[in-house]
Amino acid sequence: MYYDVIIAGFGGQGIMLMADILALIAMKEEKNVTWMPSYGVEMRGGTANCTVVLSSEEIGSPVTGHPMSAIVMNEPSLLKYEPMVKSKGFLLVNTSLIDPEKAKREDIDTLLLPANYIAKKLGNSQMANMVALGAFIEKTKVVTLDLAIKLLPEIFPERPPKFISNNSRAIEKGAEFVVTGK
Repeated sequence: MYYDVIIAGFGGQGIMLMADILALIAMKEEKNVTWMPSYGVEMRGGTANCTVVLSSEEIGSPVTGHPMSAIVMNEPSLLKYEPMVKSKGFLLVNTSLIDPEKAKREDIDTLLLPANYIAKKLGNSQMANMVALGAFIEKTKVVTLDLAIKLLPEIFPERPPKFISNNSRAIEKGAEFVVTGK
């Protein structure tokens, strides 16, 4: 098994956190993992992306020129990373911030996910990253969804139970969107 993904968006959207959680789940599942972040010069609002590689074998390099998938949370990320996704790969597009018409490739599986909208309906638009993570995990099955939810208290030990339950719900809602389309 080998799977690589680029997760990209603006700084402040929780891009690195999504990548972190994905990598932690994979490690708990005893997969080999690399995690390579890249930040823009600005703290918030600049570009941020992270490449995560998961494998049952040793990983030779954390760099990927053509990932199997990409999660794009803003339009500049779509423009940069959609062309890089391998043919027959997977692209998750946050349609709350990206016009779905701009996702043009027909040789890849594209999920149009209104992540910010779903998160806002849950009470906090900052959970859009957790919605996207849940949808990505449900769609790709590269790691176990239940483990993502189970690990949240370990990942956020200082956070109150309500924070954990809200983020768990956001992950579940993202997964639910993949299954039901709403």
